[in-house]
Amino acid sequence: MEESDTRIIWFTLGAAALAVALSLLPGAALAWFLARKSWPGKTLIETFIALPLVMPPVATGLLLLKLLGRHGPFGEWFQAHGIAIVFTGKAVVAAMAVMSFPLLVRGARMAFESVNPRLENVAATLGASPWRVLATITLPLAARGILAGVVFAFARALGEFGATILVAGNIPGLTTTLSTAIYSDIQLGHDQHAWLLLIVSVIFTFGAVWCSEWLGRRRARIA
Repeated sequence: MEESDTRIIWFTLGAAALAVALSLLPGAALAWFLARKSWPGKTLIETFIALPLVMPPVATGLLLLKLLGRHGPFGEWFQAHGIAIVFTGKAVVAAMAVMSFPLLVRGARMAFESVNPRLENVAATLGASPWRVLATITLPLAARGILAGVVFAFARALGEFGATILVAGNIPGLTTTLSTAIYSDIQLGHDQHAWLLLIVSVIFTFGAVWCSEWLGRRRARIA
């Protein structure tokens, strides 16, 4: 394996980890609201969150390109502050975050829904504040399920390609990930090298999905 391959692997792992880390707090908060609250338009929000799971990834990438591009509503603001997003490593993180966010929210929501509301109500009747109930009852009981969702989202981020190739491109040493490197090798006829990167990608994603499933089974047994 070449030194450039090692850089690609570490860049992909780091970008995926950062994407999930940035999504964790808003994703968990949104999951809690979806699991515990009802409000008009809730179904609309749920549908909007799930869109990246069913839309073609390149369509999501095109939307990101329009939003984060130099003349886009968000891209223009970033440009005014001297921050370039499109076709940089930041765009890779953004694409991974958007594509993995629905899985994180879904996993966290299922975890919150598995917590018996009676336990929270009992703690509240004993004088615990809502924040204390969340910190001492809800989060500890849902933690394993949330972690399973985080790991599954990480696996999705590792395999992201369609949105990434549109909003970040495949710039060697800057935005190349495992998926885009495999695509590039196939285009150039470097099949042997593509298979090597494919094996590495399968190992990482298999490990992440296995960990997520293991955590999910552990949570089910404890419940």
